[in-house]
Amino acid sequence: MFLEEYDVIVVGAGHAGSEAAAAAANLGSKTLLATMNLQNIAQMSCNPAMGGIAKGQIVREIDALGGYSGIVSDKTAIQFKMLNVSKGPAMWSPRVQSDRMRFAEFWRLKLESTKNLDFYQEMISGILVENNCIKGVKTSLGLEIKGKSVVLTNGTFLNGLIHIGEKQFGGGRAGERASTGITQDLANLGFEAGRMKTGTPPRVDGRSLDFSKMIEQPGDEKPQKFSFSDETQPLKFQRPCHMSYTSSDVHEALKEGFDRSPMFNGAIESLGPRYCPSIEDKINRFADKDRHQLFVEPEGWNTVEYYINGFSTSLPEDVQFNALRKVTGFENVKFFRPGYAIEYDYFPPTQLKHTLETKLVSGLYFAGQINGTTGYEEAASQGLMAGINAHLKVQEKEPFILKRNEAYIGVLIDDLITKGTEEPYRMFTSRAEYRTLLRQDNADFRLTPLSHKIGLASDERLKRMEAKQNKSNAFIEFFKENSVTPEILNPILESKNSAIVSQSDKMFKPFSRPNITMRDMRKIDEVEKYIKENDLDIEMIQQAEIQIKYSGYIEKEKNNADKLNRLEGLKIPDEFDYSKLKSLSFEAREKLSTIKPTTVSQASRISGVSPNDISVLLVYMGR
Repeated sequence: MFLEEYDVIVVGAGHAGSEAAAAAANLGSKTLLATMNLQNIAQMSCNPAMGGIAKGQIVREIDALGGYSGIVSDKTAIQFKMLNVSKGPAMWSPRVQSDRMRFAEFWRLKLESTKNLDFYQEMISGILVENNCIKGVKTSLGLEIKGKSVVLTNGTFLNGLIHIGEKQFGGGRAGERASTGITQDLANLGFEAGRMKTGTPPRVDGRSLDFSKMIEQPGDEKPQKFSFSDETQPLKFQRPCHMSYTSSDVHEALKEGFDRSPMFNGAIESLGPRYCPSIEDKINRFADKDRHQLFVEPEGWNTVEYYINGFSTSLPEDVQFNALRKVTGFENVKFFRPGYAIEYDYFPPTQLKHTLETKLVSGLYFAGQINGTTGYEEAASQGLMAGINAHLKVQEKEPFILKRNEAYIGVLIDDLITKGTEEPYRMFTSRAEYRTLLRQDNADFRLTPLSHKIGLASDERLKRMEAKQNKSNAFIEFFKENSVTPEILNPILESKNSAIVSQSDKMFKPFSRPNITMRDMRKIDEVEKYIKENDLDIEMIQQAEIQIKYSGYIEKEKNNADKLNRLEGLKIPDEFDYSKLKSLSFEAREKLSTIKPTTVSQASRISGVSPNDISVLLVYMGR
């Protein structure tokens, strides 16, 4: 039934598992993707969307590295929006509404067309370990599948428990059973486990909604896309979303069920995502607010099923129904299914290395919600990195690790393994200290050369990126080398209430002014002529504008990152004995001994380790 031994076995076929399997197989590893239901590969368990604030940057990074999430998102999108465009480019974040059914279908077809990849449908109930090295996995039928490395991406399935009001039943997702056995195996090996909680809103029948009473939310007038490749194109047609609001009447109806809420009666003890609270949590925590936004999102091009974003709940189904019927436009709403909460096992990620390999078992990797994260994008990026590193370890090659100044993915993994998490971790732009460097528009410049070097990003990807970079740089030089006269420039400056000039100057100088945009500069005939003659696309034009207008900020962050990287170069021996350093605080000795940072820079980011503790460490290391 199976190969004698696989290079990489991936357990779970959600967003993390799918990216892990694709990466390992595309790099040349003999890979097996094992899941409980092959019909649900890359299922969008919660909202039918990809990207968003900071998450959109991650999807573009995955694409730049050669992962599939960006391509699949583009191919199955029904609406595109660039969020935060009123702010600086470091904050711009792409997001798409997706066709849920087509998303899962397209992912499966992409995986089925990937060489070196086998599939198997059955519950994986345990792992095979000898002398602290992974040897494979066990199935619920008692089969043993041998593998040189294993990537666990179990999502919410490990001992999953679903809550709807006072009702509880085992499950990893609505309509799917939980996975058992792996948690116990890991606990027996000495792993620390915990419980987390997440939730999802009701799905409703769009035919029962009155959209004329809601506020339409269209996509961008000129939509862009995620993938840097030419395999996808921007949307020509889009489906609108809609927005409505809760009210005091809705809140009162919800409160009637609080005594039966698992959130408040003690049935749920684990922590849920702070930045995506349930509707009952919102009206409890923000009692001063008399309404909350609800986004009514279609689940696909043709289906009538809608996702009610902002109404995540685990209240009894009758309470959900009665409250939602009091929302404007929902007076006659019909449910497809109620919302619910789910508790599941996770493993604090401080038990991992930067490669996402566990410290206790060589060749065993964790990715996704098993590490305490929330979100498709965070999971997919971890899966990609775990798949890459599992392959590299089997091939006895150097690991692939992204630094905090190289990618949001680097920030995510470093945060997890250095700081850990006691609540579902979600990425935000504020978590990245170098976010001016880590923009969505330059992800290919940052990461495609690194991925090409290990053999994942194709030659075609690299050539396309280099061509784009060369054209963008040449456009920047055009502004630096060519002058503009006051007669041409001053009318543009006057229209923007900007100080006029008295003599000719290089175009670069007025363009650097905060209130002058590329649209303004394109009113100069020479600029528009250059764009047309050199066939510059929107990404090349945008890249040049950002580099010109934010060059000072970008250079400053590069310098700061260089300083940090000097500490990254100071390695700490694997078996370093912190107990010998009596000048360290007790908390620092305890945290450093547990987490075992590999560099002084990583040690400095551990919660509870002070600058004074780092000074002691540097002195001991002769620095």
